[in-house]
Amino acid sequence: MTVSRILLLALAAAPLGACSNTLDRLSNVGDTPKLTAIKDPTAQPGYKPVSLPMPDPQVAAYAPNSLWRSGARAFFKDQRAARVGDILTVKVTIGDKAEIDNETKRSRSTTETDSVGGVPGYYLQKVIPTETSASNLVATTAKNENAGSGSVNRSEKLETNVAAVVTQVLPNGNLVVEGRQEIRVNFEIRELIVAGIIRPEDIAADNTIESTKIAEARIAYGGRGQITDVQQPRYGNQVLDIILPF
Repeated sequence: MTVSRILLLALAAAPLGACSNTLDRLSNVGDTPKLTAIKDPTAQPGYKPVSLPMPDPQVAAYAPNSLWRSGARAFFKDQRAARVGDILTVKVTIGDKAEIDNETKRSRSTTETDSVGGVPGYYLQKVIPTETSASNLVATTAKNENAGSGSVNRSEKLETNVAAVVTQVLPNGNLVVEGRQEIRVNFEIRELIVAGIIRPEDIAADNTIESTKIAEARIAYGGRGQITDVQQPRYGNQVLDIILPF
């Protein structure tokens, strides 16, 4: 199949894939973007329970004739999230900065000259062209140079809080949490998603946890709306960027 035929098929398939999205956007012309309805995260398409290697179960230790429960931070009840459906606050703090500057240079030069003298050179001089000398019969020169440089200068900072829901309790007691926050400003929706695995011991007394203590953390911060649409290339450009080999 030629490249031109592949291009035509891709251009024909792109509008079909985006047909439903386009019709939905056309039906909402002049209206503000609609917020997503609150739904059970475990019922969303593509949701999969977390499965990780678990340690051997430990026998629970009980203290007879004691009103104090092991691990509790309140005398009567622990207010921290511990069961499926409980809510806790995730403090998202991202402050990454990286600066890398590399430069390499390589150079190599070689010169070689071969000659033939004596009796072989006398007879060889009779058969080689007049402009060539037997004392300088073979001469080679090679030169190789390579220079490369690269630099990275990146700085990212994000500080915000988002409430998350406990969606699963693992056999070892760790909690799987997921939180989603949507904020609409005019015709643009800013979206924050946080998900991962936490330890109950890392939850503070005020029922908060820092994002640096979340294992397998998945944090996404983006948006959708008119401003985001303008910043994104059109479907045709995206298809060409994928299939064009140059």
